[in-house]
Amino acid sequence: MDALARIDKDLKLFEKNIKELESIKMGVAEEKIVDMARSYAQDTTYYVEKEDYLTAFGCITYAHGLLDAVRLTKKLI
Repeated sequence: MDALARIDKDLKLFEKNIKELESIKMGVAEEKIVDMARSYAQDTTYYVEKEDYLTAFGCITYAHGLLDAVRLTKKLI
């Protein structure tokens, strides 16, 4: 799997996981973390457009980590 395909796969997984959180009640801190994760996912797209796949992959990986932290506190994983 090439870098671009891997990033695309991770972006799709991110969208799936973030939709899971839309129906969950969150506190202010958790909402801020989810907003940060969304920002990193948007940064991923920006870096893909610039063909900086290494930075794009780093952004989506970090976005997943932030989302997983919230999902863990909500016992979704």
